[in-house]
Amino acid sequence: MVRLIVLGMLRIKPLSGYEIQRVLQTSQTDIWAGVLPGSIYHALKKMDKEGLVEVDNVEQTGHRIKAIYKITEKGEAEFIRLLKESIREKSVLLPSTLYAGMAFLHELPLADILQALKDQKDMLESELEQLKRGKELKEQYVNLDEIAKLQFENMFAHYQLQIDFIDKLTHQLKTMEGNQIKLTAEDFQKYFD
Repeated sequence: MVRLIVLGMLRIKPLSGYEIQRVLQTSQTDIWAGVLPGSIYHALKKMDKEGLVEVDNVEQTGHRIKAIYKITEKGEAEFIRLLKESIREKSVLLPSTLYAGMAFLHELPLADILQALKDQKDMLESELEQLKRGKELKEQYVNLDEIAKLQFENMFAHYQLQIDFIDKLTHQLKTMEGNQIKLTAEDFQKYFD
């Protein structure tokens, strides 16, 4: 993902790693894309060694020296390959860690489970708000086309779907409180028979 984004941005114009990082942070792209700031510099250095990008210019500001990278012909071909791959890749990722944990809910006190779910819901709501602010910020600088609007709409819906699931799960767990969430050894053995 980092390579695709960096190469795509360098197709527009030569940039430094810092400039790429700033654009991603300003537009909140770093949140939904999961791009860590350090990964940009690592990707640039690696792609430079692979001949996908090259230093176009070196600028010095005070004691700081920054390399401005541009995409190469080989990088253009790699960008197209990565772009096709990204569109072809499965786009629904299930919360498998949560699902795996749900299989063993009986091992934790209900209060711990409810707190963990609340923490996750708070995190998802915070990220959703950041994404919405990112969209608003982006709209201040560019006119979003219909594809970009669909993309934001889809991201918001994914977050809301997971928030709703956590609400339903929390409600279900609270109604089961008196019945305890217990899976006996005999119940577990049934899965292997």
